[in-house]
Amino acid sequence: MITAVLFDLDGTLLDHETASGEAIAATFPDTDPAWLVPRWAQLTDEAVERYLAGELGFVEQRRFRMVALARELGLGDWDDARADARLAGYVARYKAGWRPFPDAEPALDALAARGLRLGVVTNGDAAQQHSKIEGIGFADRLPVVVASSEAGSAKPAAGIFLAACEALGTEPHAAAYVGDRLVTDARGAAAAGLTGVWLDRSGGPEPSALDVPRITTLAALPPLLAD
Repeated sequence: MITAVLFDLDGTLLDHETASGEAIAATFPDTDPAWLVPRWAQLTDEAVERYLAGELGFVEQRRFRMVALARELGLGDWDDARADARLAGYVARYKAGWRPFPDAEPALDALAARGLRLGVVTNGDAAQQHSKIEGIGFADRLPVVVASSEAGSAKPAAGIFLAACEALGTEPHAAAYVGDRLVTDARGAAAAGLTGVWLDRSGGPEPSALDVPRITTLAALPPLLAD
């Protein structure tokens, strides 16, 4: 029986892609967003991977993205001060764009109504991730937040999932974890002994031989966990 449900944050509860895309487009308004938005997403993935590996600090990974983008746009090699100045505008716009996915609140409320304990496991800086949860109005619904910057490990490593289960006071076999990344989230959680659920918002055809449950909306989560 599932007694607790843990969630990924960005891409699962919070629409990070839209907020980030709109913010970077407004930060470089003279650049074609059809190129700029996906390129920024690629740089973000690269920078975050290096941050989680301990190669870059939280501030440094942000600067890395901005300096690399400026260079690709032909704007020269920016020093820290110039990168930070442009980042300040981007971050302010990004924060202003934080919104939960429409299916998030109803799913959380439905699970809480059953008495399930709820929380978040997220790769990233704890202070920022807490700010996001507060910003979208979910702090009361998600009292347990385990972030990689404090946990000493990052998804898909088992340690961060097990730390969250301990914080919720539940055994891994009695917990489910839901996230939008198949390997990092669903399979990582399953390898740690939880029920890993892949939230595939693309809605595309289901891959063959899928080894974890797949949903395309959080509205499908309460029925899935009731089975």
